[in-house]
Amino acid sequence: MNKRVFLHQLSAIAAAASLTAMALGSGQALAQAQAFPNKPVKLVIPLTAGSGADIAARILAKSLTEIWKQPVVVENRPGAGGLLGTGVVAQAPADGYTLMVQSASYSANPAIYKKLPYDLAKPLVDVALIGLTPYVMVTAANGPYQSIKDLVADTKAKPGTVAFASAGLGSSTHLAAEHFNQTSGIQMLHVPYQGSPQAMQDTMAGRTAFYMAPLDAAIGHVKGGRLKALGVTTPTRSDAANEIPTVAEQGMAGFDLSLWFGLWAPPDTPAALTQQINADLNKALSDPEVIAALSKGGTAIRKMSPAEFSGFVKAETAKFVKIARDAKLEPQ
Repeated sequence: MNKRVFLHQLSAIAAAASLTAMALGSGQALAQAQAFPNKPVKLVIPLTAGSGADIAARILAKSLTEIWKQPVVVENRPGAGGLLGTGVVAQAPADGYTLMVQSASYSANPAIYKKLPYDLAKPLVDVALIGLTPYVMVTAANGPYQSIKDLVADTKAKPGTVAFASAGLGSSTHLAAEHFNQTSGIQMLHVPYQGSPQAMQDTMAGRTAFYMAPLDAAIGHVKGGRLKALGVTTPTRSDAANEIPTVAEQGMAGFDLSLWFGLWAPPDTPAALTQQINADLNKALSDPEVIAALSKGGTAIRKMSPAEFSGFVKAETAKFVKIARDAKLEPQ
């Protein structure tokens, strides 16, 4: 056998071996995805119990438990506007057994924080959108504000001294309020809390003028008479609380900002596994009980593929970066 023939045969053998390895690798990845899950799955919520994301996650956990035939355990890891829990998921194995349900705060964090618990070149894997809901601007039920006009007039009379609440520095509730302040031309004092329940509690007590709350977290307090709803941030009223006017109706034409919830997996989660989890979550979102429970809290379900959700997250991040820049917020 001459040298040229030998090298040609050697090259062919190497190519065949490479193709076989690729096929085996793809087969193993597919088999691994098809076998998922064979043990309990953890849903990390980087926000407090009672937050909008927490409510959505607990609704979905029940349905996913039935679909996967494995327990789906919800674990709250709040702190730093959601960065603490996000860091837990960023460091978890990329096997689908640790997932994160988070709000639009995932897109808001990069607008405020210089240091994130993951590499921007390798962020968490965008798995699926759950749904969208309005923020509802709430104030103390027995407080001085009967309308947005009242609040704006009061704060313009004493700029920089009236406080507003948020669920944490760099959270989406923080930037939603900053967007309102910027749009209405008012200056307020930001008081960050460790989550929605605490922010609502101090707003009920009149210690802060308003909180831009997730509708699903605040609706019970509004209907129970403990908070007064001044307006929702979407262009149209919510079916869950049609009596609450929009911010746009009250002299701020074009005001449009939605809160949303999504599902993420650790960096490097295989595409086949991501697709399976996406399909299973979308199946859960078709469950009539899930639809009814989310709708009751004002969340409109929106299904997306992982690629569509990734594009959505990028667009929302750009939106929050612009809000932070327009509000002249210094990165922390």
